Amino acid sequence: MPPLRTALALILIAVATGVSAREYHYSDAHLHYVDFFQESGGMDSLLEAMAKGGIDHAMISGIPVAKKWHEDEPKRPRYYAGDDAGAYWYSATDVLVAAAVKKLPVEHRQRLHPFLSGFNPTDKNADAHIRRMLELEPGFWQGLGEIFTRHDDLTALTYGDTPRANNEALTRVYHLAAEFDLPVMVHSNITSKREKNPLYLQEIEEPLRNHPHVRFIWAHAGTSMEIHRHQEKLDFLLPTLKRMLDDYPNLYIDLSWTVLRPYLLDAQGQPDPDWVQLVSSYPSRFMLGSDVVGRFDGLDEYLNAFDPFLDALPEEVARKVARDNFLAVLPRRVQAELPR
Repeated sequence: MPPLRTALALILIAVATGVSAREYHYSDAHLHYVDFFQESGGMDSLLEAMAKGGIDHAMISGIPVAKKWHEDEPKRPRYYAGDDAGAYWYSATDVLVAAAVKKLPVEHRQRLHPFLSGFNPTDKNADAHIRRMLELEPGFWQGLGEIFTRHDDLTALTYGDTPRANNEALTRVYHLAAEFDLPVMVHSNITSKREKNPLYLQEIEEPLRNHPHVRFIWAHAGTSMEIHRHQEKLDFLLPTLKRMLDDYPNLYIDLSWTVLRPYLLDAQGQPDPDWVQLVSSYPSRFMLGSDVVGRFDGLDEYLNAFDPFLDALPEEVARKVARDNFLAVLPRRVQAELPR
């Protein structure tokens, strides 16, 4: 072990040169195996990317809607926002995820944590559908989500009622999640593209308050790239999160890509000290995600991009955020079987 003065010098050199003195292993807490057309780069590509990036574990889910190729469109869209055609709730997304995972040998299956997402969150029959799926594959599904509620222009494009995180249909789903000890990932924008206040905050707070036995993972902390295109940065986000983390011990924050910038890192790529303080103050409540959608090239780069922020945290906290916090929200039966 080097003398203290030498060790400190090495750390200072690493910081000055932008080289991390730490090496991390990751859990990807937010990954979609298929895209909005229910297509995927495939399991071989995913496992190769995980190996390249030091990603030990990954949440794996489908996409709960499918984008329509409208007969009036001469070219197939490449993304849900590619044209004005709608999207529809697509339950077979879970069949695709399950089929891909079940083909794997056990050593790979232990690293993938399937979340069930293919249900309509405005339909009060949703909990019955989820129960059927859980009973068809006992012990297979390890969480619910990503549940799409307020989601930028996708909300307007999706056929049917506007989904809200606090509607009656999802209330029934949350009771089911508590019964089966399943974490729930919810995409619920904190505001609209134009409003400079937490317009939709009550929609996520109400279930947090009413379902204290459910572990909620808030996707992107309520932010989105579309919001940032119009507002750049939400000044109210950090104090709102601090207050919510104090109020709701069942709240966990997914720090996927729309949170990395402009919040965790500034325009020069330097860690924001206020966010470092926030995450350090709640060391078990934050996790990383890539939010890749069906294609896995560059997956390692998505998570490695968090390293400058992780390096600014106390090392024990950084390793929890990078890998362990996601595993800690999984069902207790799963945690007991995790390879160490």
